[in-house]
Amino acid sequence: MKRLELFPISTSIENDQLRIAGLNLHSLVEKYGTPLYAYDQDTLDSAAQAYKTALASHYPAPASVTYAGKAFLSLFMAQWTQLHNLTVDCTGEGEIGIAAAAGVARENILVHGVNKSDADLAAAFDHASTIVVDNLSELKRIINVSPAKLPDLWLRLLPGVSVTTHHVHTQTGHHESKFGMTRDEVLQAAKLCKENNLPLKGIHFHQGSNFRDPEPLLPAIEMALDLVKEIGFLGEWHFCPGGGWGVAYHEDELPHPPVEHYVRGIAEAVVDGCKIRNLSLPHLHLEPGRSLVARGGVAVYRVGAIKRRGNKTWLLTDGGMADNPRFALYGAKYACLPVSSPKGERSGVVSIAGPYCESGDIVIEDLPMPNVREGDLIAIPVAGAYHLSMSSNYNGARRPVVLWLNEGAAKVMQKRESVQELLVRDFGL
Repeated sequence: MKRLELFPISTSIENDQLRIAGLNLHSLVEKYGTPLYAYDQDTLDSAAQAYKTALASHYPAPASVTYAGKAFLSLFMAQWTQLHNLTVDCTGEGEIGIAAAAGVARENILVHGVNKSDADLAAAFDHASTIVVDNLSELKRIINVSPAKLPDLWLRLLPGVSVTTHHVHTQTGHHESKFGMTRDEVLQAAKLCKENNLPLKGIHFHQGSNFRDPEPLLPAIEMALDLVKEIGFLGEWHFCPGGGWGVAYHEDELPHPPVEHYVRGIAEAVVDGCKIRNLSLPHLHLEPGRSLVARGGVAVYRVGAIKRRGNKTWLLTDGGMADNPRFALYGAKYACLPVSSPKGERSGVVSIAGPYCESGDIVIEDLPMPNVREGDLIAIPVAGAYHLSMSSNYNGARRPVVLWLNEGAAKVMQKRESVQELLVRDFGL
């Protein structure tokens, strides 16, 4: 069944029930309730290893893989990144604090941010090995603060070239983007770094998220390497051509884009480009984004009311835009399966929406599904990235319980929020 390929690699069907990591989803729901999110360690481990293997095969110099904290960051997830010696990309004081509390070493914390506050920079000075400087104003603030221990600095280039993604809001490299510096601004920043004896060590850019073709990265790599040649780095230098490699969210998008294709394309472009310009090979950094974590996550909802309106059948569930706003933000496309009888014959087309007082509270539109009744459980795959990290308390929603699944055991990564916790936030009770 093709839709099953969207689920974590440990997914199986036994006794007509969906299982992940050997665990029956019905049994997990009986213990922990819904909405419920589960992360499969096998899938995450496999994704991390695929990147490291591909880099070792195609890039003949030091290379690193960065985990995007914005995809989903918790103490447990940050600790998992260190099992694979991943760098953790943190945006702001909050994510830096989570990574540091999880025991991520300074050398594995990298700080991004398009408009870093003074508190963000202070946290980066205390805990990070690298700050990616987004703009000249930020650089001047760093110069004025002049901390005793300054992390390495990379400059974020705005290449003026985007990758092809499913929505304009996931593109970051075009000329009108809010991110990064133009070529001339990068040169000004490099000059300021030299004049103030700052540890300028690298160049970074990012063109978009959830893309499948690395070809548009190549002209941006060429532009960045031209800048490196002009700036003239001394000694070891670092280069990050972003990331955001895509995954399949729907069976129409299968197969999942191969990591090998992405890594090989970047590695060859960097090696060839450095050779032409007589540059030493940099320490290469990749930011795989959702392709490290998205497939590892599954959301489980319970169907409440079923409404039929003309040709439309709505399955109304207990989860939706408060834990997954991606449809409302991007029109993201998903699939799902019933937890019981997932191989059942498809009996009709349904749309799935949540319980919130908002017309945009939709999870899936017009999906062929087996017969589903009120009270049944449904499982939505590829739920590991940009769901919980963008979740909210809209309509008083409490964020769901999050489980870590591995070899037949489930651990609570994050407990379900309670009403009392909402009150503590508001009244300090």
